[in-house]
Amino acid sequence: MVQNPPEGYQRVIPYVLYEDASAAIEFVCNAFGFSERMRMPGEDGKLMHAEIERDGNVVMLATAMSEMGQSSARHQSGYSSMVLCYVDDVDAHYEQASEAGAEILAEPADQFYGDRTYAAFDLEGHRWYFHQHVKDVAPEEMNPSVGAAAD
Repeated sequence: MVQNPPEGYQRVIPYVLYEDASAAIEFVCNAFGFSERMRMPGEDGKLMHAEIERDGNVVMLATAMSEMGQSSARHQSGYSSMVLCYVDDVDAHYEQASEAGAEILAEPADQFYGDRTYAAFDLEGHRWYFHQHVKDVAPEEMNPSVGAAAD
């Protein structure tokens, strides 16, 4: 019997479009600690599909094709999506991303819901949020005035 989803894939997978998907793979792997799983180049040499992973979780990406109505975050005002990743040591991860040239949107900070977080842009302006769960907080004890979420 066929497994659904296929082995090695989670049920929900972010799919991110870039103007230059090859450069994005290099940046995200270097700055954010992902590793490349696969690339499928098109006849024109642009990446039609690629996959990166971190701790067994996959993110799919491709070169945006304007003829299909797609564009990179680089060409949009505002934003409509984010990628959120849990990491084991958010402060060390922040240092790695900073050293790799990631534009930091929010410095590491403890949040009212029990996570320590920071946020960064990738090389084309997609927002990436990195979390480390550091404290269990009961829903009735969550108070947004104690700490603000990164934005």
